[in-house]
Amino acid sequence: MNNEKTTPNPPLWLAMLATAMAGGMGWGIRGQYGHETGAMIAGVLVSLVLVFLFCPSNPSIHVVRAAALGTIAMGFGGSMTYGQTVGLTHDGPLVGDWAALRWGMLGLAIKGGVWIGFCGLFLGIGLGGKRYRPFEMFLLMLGMLMAVVFGWWLFNTPHDPDNQRLPFFYFSDHWQWEPGVELKHRPEIWGGLLTALVSGIVYVALAKRDRLARNLALWGMLGGALGFPLGQALQASNAWNPGMYNESFIGFFTKYFNWWNMMETTFGAVMGAVLGLGLWLNRRRIGVSSEPDVSPLPGWLVGLLLAVHVMLIGLVEFSKIHWIDGVYDLGVMMGLIPLVLCVQGRWGPYLMLLPITLLPIAGKTLRALVDPALYSVTWLAYLILPMLLATTIAVWFARQAKPEGEHPLFVRCALLFCVWIFHDLNFAFFDFPWPWKDWGGRHPNALIFFISMLGITLMVFFYSPEKRRWQWNAWPGDKD
Repeated sequence: MNNEKTTPNPPLWLAMLATAMAGGMGWGIRGQYGHETGAMIAGVLVSLVLVFLFCPSNPSIHVVRAAALGTIAMGFGGSMTYGQTVGLTHDGPLVGDWAALRWGMLGLAIKGGVWIGFCGLFLGIGLGGKRYRPFEMFLLMLGMLMAVVFGWWLFNTPHDPDNQRLPFFYFSDHWQWEPGVELKHRPEIWGGLLTALVSGIVYVALAKRDRLARNLALWGMLGGALGFPLGQALQASNAWNPGMYNESFIGFFTKYFNWWNMMETTFGAVMGAVLGLGLWLNRRRIGVSSEPDVSPLPGWLVGLLLAVHVMLIGLVEFSKIHWIDGVYDLGVMMGLIPLVLCVQGRWGPYLMLLPITLLPIAGKTLRALVDPALYSVTWLAYLILPMLLATTIAVWFARQAKPEGEHPLFVRCALLFCVWIFHDLNFAFFDFPWPWKDWGGRHPNALIFFISMLGITLMVFFYSPEKRRWQWNAWPGDKD
């Protein structure tokens, strides 16, 4: 009877729908910003939705930490190249080539599974109730980096296109698919990341007996393995059947589709829904501790590590220093410092969820939209104010925390802030595609993102996960 009261049990339809909206919006927006830091948009939205629904009335720092871990890990897969893998299924010269289609879809399933598997693994680490110390996390990440090197050697070498030597499992375009065409043969790293993911799953399953982390990693792999090919199936079907959508009963709408962005949005929606399903099925394994941290990291060390990470992120995203890219522009390496920061102490999780995740997105938005005629206004609107708000929210809530727990409104406020700020920055990046303007390729996705933002906002305001019901004002502390 007591277990029934303590086991989180949100409605399955809500868990899947909310994570689908968060994943679809986050991954669709990721397409404009790219790489590891862009993928963290989907990571923060999906992770915050899941802890909102599955950790009601739990003010533990470990809840905030779980969301931060899932956010960071969603970026690991950004190191993989996949543009040519997508191209195998829909490029003009390959339309009608079923072998290329099958091979491309297999590659997308593997890469998608690896990508989302990391998010499931580390979100599960945060929610499973097992303690991971900073040095232990450092050693785990070091082992995963070694696994990346081994897996890259095993699966992704040789890469010598000049002598027509490529790996057996090579999912980018090459001379066998398009004979006589000059191509840029991209080096792949999915094998290294797959090996790192497997090593992480083995560690949590055998060394830590962390069943939730193991299971959620597998559900993440399933979500990515389904989502990427299903999203691309839409884009490929349009390429293989030109005019099919324009001539259908929804042609008035689909004729404006940006099919690449629609693929990304579908991928995100599917993987989000599957992660929601996976956590719902494993909800009895959620064991977030209410105990405070023991011996948190010294403040000077936290500050130093945060400063180093932010500096390196800034150099990777906004400089042309090639050796920095070689050292830090690998998802697993980029996650080393923040993961160590987030497994103990308070400041790491709060700052990672809000200002540090936002920084590269706001910076890229400013870089794309800065207007010399309105220099100060664009800096204020796209970088200074968003970063100031994110930092203020993170610092205020971190300082409000008490020994008995974090502020109960943080997850709601963080989710609300993230869904609005990422939507609005992307809307500006899309050149403000208002519905009354002449429709183009950005309007359909902008509409989907708006509906997703609105749906998540309504959930934050009107759904009480503690009481498992909708009510007029569901914020903690408010009466019916």
